[in-house]
This record gives sequence, structure tokens and C-alpha cells, in this order.
Amino acid sequence: MSFQVLLFYKYVTIENPQEFADVFRKRAQELGFTGRALIAEEGINATLEGDLEKTELFVQELVKDSRLADLRVKRSLSDGKTFPKLSVKVRKEIVGTQFPQAEADPRVRTAPHLPPEKLREMYESNEDFVVVDMRNSYEFAVGHFKNSIDPGMVASRDLEQAVVKLEKYKDKKIVTVCTGGIRCEKMSAYLLSKGFTNVHQLEDGIHTYMEKFPGKDFLGTLYTFDGRIRMDFGGDREIVGECRLCKNKTERYSNCANDECHLHMLVCTDCAPTEKEAFCSDKCRKHAMVLAKKEEFKKNLEPLKKWAKSLRKSLLKKYHRVAWSLKLRFR
Repeated sequence: MSFQVLLFYKYVTIENPQEFADVFRKRAQELGFTGRALIAEEGINATLEGDLEKTELFVQELVKDSRLADLRVKRSLSDGKTFPKLSVKVRKEIVGTQFPQAEADPRVRTAPHLPPEKLREMYESNEDFVVVDMRNSYEFAVGHFKNSIDPGMVASRDLEQAVVKLEKYKDKKIVTVCTGGIRCEKMSAYLLSKGFTNVHQLEDGIHTYMEKFPGKDFLGTLYTFDGRIRMDFGGDREIVGECRLCKNKTERYSNCANDECHLHMLVCTDCAPTEKEAFCSDKCRKHAMVLAKKEEFKKNLEPLKKWAKSLRKSLLKKYHRVAWSLKLRFR
């Protein structure tokens, strides 16, 4: 059996998001899909995995809905293990920017789409432009376009603060990029609302560019929010990701093993041979040791607690026996 991942979104008014989500979920379950989908009044954002033939059937059914007739779908072969389950949820936004609708509504205004071929020409001709990466910094770390700008975001809503760093590029030609295009729709609209005039967005995102021009202009690999973690489309490429601890090249992601941190980071196998040994700092390593000792103390205390409970129960029984005996004697 062949599996496929579908990636698609569209900003379009959905008057009853809950009803749409219920129908969408039921059909996806019938077809045995896994993945996730967000439905909102402003549109749909979904990544699904399933049998290749069934995913194609699903796309055919989706585009019969007049609201999704021109839906653009990205496809990639997979192993059937990309997602653990299916999740279809109704949200206020399909990308969590929290921007006021008056400032960023792609259904009303967004930056013009720049075809991948045009961006490739711009790189080849050394045109004067700036690529602004609208993804999170940890995504940027493992792969990004040549000479691109990382605004330093941890979440999409951070653009409101990060836009200050972009002020110096306000009069330059800007190309916003993101994984599949959806974040750029709203974030480029936000830049336009803040007075940036020459803003464009990469059509269909980095995913499509790497498919069409593997190993060209994009350095490293593409981060994904699923079991694959990253995607490589072939071609000659260099590893740009750096281990947080030793700065050696790596593309291995891990979460800090300190349960009170869990920072998502790049860390090489030399610095952290296993997931349990991956710490973002000495401070987290020491703190985790303290937590481990506390857990060990609690574990060692359990037999004593059980013994104390048993002893208390036994003593209470003896007390009640003596009390009853004395009561009978002095009646």
C-alpha cells in the first residue's frame, strides 16, 4: 500500500465552521486518515495522511464544494506513520496570529503571490530583494533561503513585536516565505497594513520551491510539524543546522530532557547520545538531576508509607479491641 500526505489551506468564509468540521471529520475517519485540520470562519488549514488512492478521492470530493473549487493541494509520499491520529478542531483562526481582522484578513487583502520560477530568476540575476522567513526560529535553524532574514519568532503572533526589526527593509522589495504558504497570507497582509509597500509572498511556500528546484537557493532541510520532523527534496545541499551545545553541524532535533523546560532544539549525538541526555544548558541538566533525586526519594519513601499505613491500621485495631474489652469489663 502506498501512502500520501496532503497539505492544503484556503482563506474562505465558512459560515458554520462546526458543521463543516463534523462533515470533514466523518469523511476523513471513513477513509482511515490521520493528521490534523483546523476549521474557522476564515477558512481551512489541513495536513492529512492516508492511502494514496483514498487521498486523491478525498481531494476530488473537496473541490466539488464551490468554496474549495480552486483549492491548491501539495502532495508528498509517506510511510503511513506521519501522524498518530486524526484531529479536526474548530478555532478562531487557522493560523494563530491574533492580529486584528482589520489589519490582516487575506480574504480582503494580501500580498501578491510570487511564483517559484520568478524567485529562482531573482536569485540567478542577483536582484536586490530581501527574503523574510515567517516561520519560527527553530524551523529556520535547520533550513532557510540564502541571505534570508529570521525575525526571531517563537510563534506567529510574535510578528507584532518582530516587525520593528524589519523597519529598515520597509523600502526594499520583500518576499515572505513559509512552509506551505498559509502563514505568509496573513503575515504579508499585516506588513502591508504597517506601511510596507513592496511586499510579495512565495506562492505555495518553501515546500513547492524545494520540489521544483531541489538543492537550489534553499540551504538545509525543511522543518515539518509531524513525525517526519524535516523533509529533504534531494539535490546538492549543505547542512546548516548547528548543535545548540557544541555548534557542530547537525539536523537532529530533540526536546530538552528537563521536564520543566522541554525546549525544542538542534543537538548532535555527540552531545546527547539519547533523548534522555539532551539538555539545553548546564542549568537544565542540574535542575533535572535535582528533580530526579526528588522522584527517587519519593519512590524510596513509598514502602515506608505503606508500612506506616499498615502499622496505623494494626494499632487502630488493637486500640478498638482493648477499648471494647474495657467497656465490657466495667459494665
